[in-house]
Amino acid sequence: MRNRIGILHGVNLDMLGKRDPEHYGELSLAELERRVDAYAHELDLETRFFQTNNEGEFVEHLHRLGGLADGALINAGAWSHYSYAIRDALEFSGLPAVEVHLSQVSQREIWRRHSVFDGLVLGVVEGKKERGYREALGMLRTALEEADQ
Repeated sequence: MRNRIGILHGVNLDMLGKRDPEHYGELSLAELERRVDAYAHELDLETRFFQTNNEGEFVEHLHRLGGLADGALINAGAWSHYSYAIRDALEFSGLPAVEVHLSQVSQREIWRRHSVFDGLVLGVVEGKKERGYREALGMLRTALEEADQ
């Protein structure tokens, strides 16, 4: 079974633990990644983490990800709402992907309610803090299993 998952964290996610805990929780990025890695291992998935505050680096990483991963879990932060360059790079990767948001973006500011990944990702998990990553990993595992059949 294909089981390599690229987990991409975008702009400002390196500030987790310092940002508004009501929206983003209290975990640092390192703590979040440890928990996500544990969730992935429960599902027999291997993780590869990446974080940047540079949109171009995010795009470049997506360009290379197809050779490194079988699926992608993306929390692009604010880029989710306006970066068509990242959307195009995700589409170019050809990978099944799930979009994750720690906060419930559909209930926040109007500009956060639209995602440029809409129609490209398998689904969106929002507002469940770190538990949302477990759900997203499950969605990817199911998609990879179905693709292998």
